[in-house]
Amino acid sequence: MPVFSCGGMRFQYKWEDVPPEEIPPENQANLEETVHRAVNLGINHLETARGYGSSEMQLGRFLGDFERERLIIQTKVAPTADPDEFERTFEKSMSYLKLDHVDLFSLHGINNAEVLEWAVRPGGCLERALKLKASGRVKHLGFSTHGSREEIIRAIETDEFDYVNLHWYFVNDLNWAAVRAAAGRDMGVFIISPTDKGGKLHEPPEKLRALCQPLSPIVFNDLYCLARPEVHTLSIGAARPSDFDEHLLALDYYEDIETTIAPIARRLHQEMARMVGEDWLRGWWKNIPEYYQMPGEVNVLEILRLWTCARSLDLVEFGKMRYNLMGNAGHWFPGKNAGNLDRERLRAKVAGNEFADRIPEILDEAHQLLAGEERQRLSKSD
Repeated sequence: MPVFSCGGMRFQYKWEDVPPEEIPPENQANLEETVHRAVNLGINHLETARGYGSSEMQLGRFLGDFERERLIIQTKVAPTADPDEFERTFEKSMSYLKLDHVDLFSLHGINNAEVLEWAVRPGGCLERALKLKASGRVKHLGFSTHGSREEIIRAIETDEFDYVNLHWYFVNDLNWAAVRAAAGRDMGVFIISPTDKGGKLHEPPEKLRALCQPLSPIVFNDLYCLARPEVHTLSIGAARPSDFDEHLLALDYYEDIETTIAPIARRLHQEMARMVGEDWLRGWWKNIPEYYQMPGEVNVLEILRLWTCARSLDLVEFGKMRYNLMGNAGHWFPGKNAGNLDRERLRAKVAGNEFADRIPEILDEAHQLLAGEERQRLSKSD
């Protein structure tokens, strides 16, 4: 695997299937130029999904330009209650891609207990995927997830998967236990959207930009992730050929990552401690239940994370982007925001945390700071 992957979520024409003749020539040309540049750079892992609308169909038009052995092709299909439907969707993906096999195949969006059950129950979607693997149409089987750490680890512990696509970055350490669990089973670890979900780093606040000098926030975050041997590749969701440029700068430091990032990480930590307290950084997440164990399914862990980033690193716009997805993105962004907080029931749930008395007030502050216009996932918006 290359250390960077070419993600196919942002360069397609539309988020739904469209007749081929509707694809604008300029959109198709841009997509093809983006992929050709990636492959020429050595980024030969191309990642797409049935849920990415016209992406598979547009890729299938020109994958034949490349020697098949040069490419690592990955697509993803969401588990469903009906495994026949799941398998039919896989066949549609293959027909669009015009391939007889994919190198990597993911069960897309194992984000909660229900979707995991659709996958792993006897006769479920995982069983169908394993048959596809046995037939050679799928070389390696994994899953992607936006779920809680507990749910990710449950999926990993089935011991049926070769790799996992998940979120983990400098500003989100909550899934580190899941990364370690995957590494303990010799699974590949693919980091989803390090630029956008890693802090909206394509539009960083001035404070973060200054703290990351002499690197950019994008380069620092890339190196921070790649410094861990448990992490194998970072997805670059490229919308145009130039979207690789900033990430490529990280490779100048690849042989000396630790020395390069250590002073920056230390400076970031010191500033965060100055703003929110060293004691807070050491344990704000401890003994905080997952959203599905909280009154009103308030996603306390995620809100406290966003508040910490916003207060200490000025990641307010990033926090707003994520906060206002809560309750509007289904299981892709689970839990609710703090707009209707049951303070007394909440206190009982977080009583094991050393900051239990402060947490309701912090959640109120987070709501005042971050609440705004409700948002939808990119795939559900115009």
